[in-house]
Amino acid sequence: MGNKFSEVKSLVPKAPRCVQGLQQGLLVWQQEAPSDFDLAYADFLTLDISMLRLFETFLETTPQLTLVLAIVLQSGRAESYQWVGICTSFVGISWALLDYHRALRTCLPSKPPLGPGSSVVYFLWNLLLLWPRVFVVALFSALFPHYVALHFLGLWLVLLFWVWLQGTDFMPDSCSEWLYRATVATILYFSWFNVAEGRTRGRAAIHLVFLLSDSVLMAVTWLTHIAWLPSGIPLQTLLPVGGVCVLLGLALRLVYYRWLHPSCRWEPDRVDGTRGLGSLEWRRLPQNRRMAQLAQTFFPRVRDEAALPQKGEVNGVL
Repeated sequence: MGNKFSEVKSLVPKAPRCVQGLQQGLLVWQQEAPSDFDLAYADFLTLDISMLRLFETFLETTPQLTLVLAIVLQSGRAESYQWVGICTSFVGISWALLDYHRALRTCLPSKPPLGPGSSVVYFLWNLLLLWPRVFVVALFSALFPHYVALHFLGLWLVLLFWVWLQGTDFMPDSCSEWLYRATVATILYFSWFNVAEGRTRGRAAIHLVFLLSDSVLMAVTWLTHIAWLPSGIPLQTLLPVGGVCVLLGLALRLVYYRWLHPSCRWEPDRVDGTRGLGSLEWRRLPQNRRMAQLAQTFFPRVRDEAALPQKGEVNGVL
């Protein structure tokens, strides 16, 4: 088993994660009775792909969408297909958040997968809170294209300092850890992302107030410079609609965390014939230590140290 896993690990640097995931999925599909190792490694790759997709979404897709919206606001006109593309991008970003959340949920063996109702609520509150934030950033970019970079850099440095204060311990070395913190700070500029253990209610509230205050200030800036943009886009309608969406998103977020978020203590399943989380057989299988660690920070009351590989293991390296 150890030799087999060494061979698998040696393949990691040679191909993108998505290609590896496709190859492993085909391998499992072709087997009549896939081995526990092959199934565990497929799950390992799926979890990595979900996280990398989330990073790509906020490092590439979201800034591009903000730029497109700023150009549309500056020009004062947009074709129907452009609005369709913009709406599709918002849906894609929210879907990436949902996919990442569902991946975290799979790291909790004693909890059922996220159901359709919970998934819809989680998707909607992220969509309703995300699009007004991206819209006001694009509005500020359209008004002050030379200052939006300073605005982002200022907030990003504050968020980076905040992430550092939370003492993240995700990557194997300090350089990689700072790269991870920089990525998280970029995500926090647009949306919530939990990175530290403990109760998250206070940190989530601070982040929400911080983003809402910044968004309100940018909206007020537009009100004082309303004549600077063309009148082709109904901003007087979009901004109030955005405010209503924020309120609806907050309500759905409260509903989710009050009734749909797992908060019970994580206890291994004790069904006869199943493997225990602390068993030697389980520890020999590839486990995504980093995603499991993030799952335990995202679900603060859920704890089971035996389920996590030790710090020195390399199974969880992205």
